[in-house]
Amino acid sequence: MAEVFFAVCPRGIEEVLARELEALGGAGVKASAGGVQFGGTLATAYAANLHSRVASRILWLVASGGYRDEADLYRLAHDIPWEREFAVDQRLRVDVTAIRSPLQSLQFATLKIKDAIVDRARERTGERPTVDRAQPDVQVLAHLDERNARLYIDLSGESLFKRGWRADKGEAPIKENLAAALLLLSGWTPDRPLLDPFCGSGTIVIEAACMATGRAPGLNRRFGFEKLQGFDRAAWAELQKQARAAVDDAAPFQLVGRDISTGVIAIAQSNAVRAGLGAVLDSGKLILEAGDARAAAPPAEGGVIVTNPPYGEQSNPRSASVADMMGDVATQLKRQYAGWQAWLLSSDRNLPRQMRLREARKTVIFNGALECRFFRFDMVAGSNRK
Repeated sequence: MAEVFFAVCPRGIEEVLARELEALGGAGVKASAGGVQFGGTLATAYAANLHSRVASRILWLVASGGYRDEADLYRLAHDIPWEREFAVDQRLRVDVTAIRSPLQSLQFATLKIKDAIVDRARERTGERPTVDRAQPDVQVLAHLDERNARLYIDLSGESLFKRGWRADKGEAPIKENLAAALLLLSGWTPDRPLLDPFCGSGTIVIEAACMATGRAPGLNRRFGFEKLQGFDRAAWAELQKQARAAVDDAAPFQLVGRDISTGVIAIAQSNAVRAGLGAVLDSGKLILEAGDARAAAPPAEGGVIVTNPPYGEQSNPRSASVADMMGDVATQLKRQYAGWQAWLLSSDRNLPRQMRLREARKTVIFNGALECRFFRFDMVAGSNRK
């Protein structure tokens, strides 16, 4: 029987996620603000959790209906056979999100849905599930619009950007799923050299290395669906087996991550090892090295730069401003990076002006709550000055 799921993602990358879910076998894929709806079996949702590089989490739609007040929400939640999905001794968390809901208090709406689930369990078993917001076994999410309520079970557990390899985030990181989306939006493929001159803790180049070696992003972590009553262990074991067999560390590629801080580079190297990329580091196909983006030479004659440079002012007030620094970076790109395509994510709309470059393209993407632009600059010698 086909089920309906919703994959949540950062705003601005919904179409990237839609293409990814279609490739993973999702049916009736439909993008909307903040995510993508798709259909399939529970095994389809397992595969989305295991393989999606872009989604933040995968939700399973268990009920939907119209509502006018909190009593309607209570009835909708009370009618759902939750006992088929989780046991009364499992810890529960309930969250509510809303767009244009007429209700006065989402906190009260959350309480009524939680009460409905707890009351149903108590009526059938004489016991009530424990509510635990910090370490739940099962997470229920309700989403309300002006007239309709949708109730979901979260199949992911921890957010999918948590791949299981990050020990230290370094400074101003972007999440792993956003890094993967930037790579996909840039059109980078493993046959082209890739450089991140502001690599920080290595997020972008580590994601690229996992793509190039065929590593499923969820291969080394656990998921919320593993705690549900109907969990199909055999189907999940087969998906994991296929994913492990697909890893190919011998695949050819050239990735370079640079940062001006040797301490941050050490963190990036440790993160790469924890991601299972030790052999790739040893082979020299992934290089993480200290380097100043204002002076470092290109690692190849042509390729793609994907990076998340600093925003705003640097922490040291005596140092040059970020705007001045990016002007110097642009000068170096013009001098030595002809033939490269540079993609930069920034919350500063004036970045092209600071760099004295004309962008070939820009895409609005949200890095958390921060509205950013993903700028593309085509480095053609002598033709890209404003």
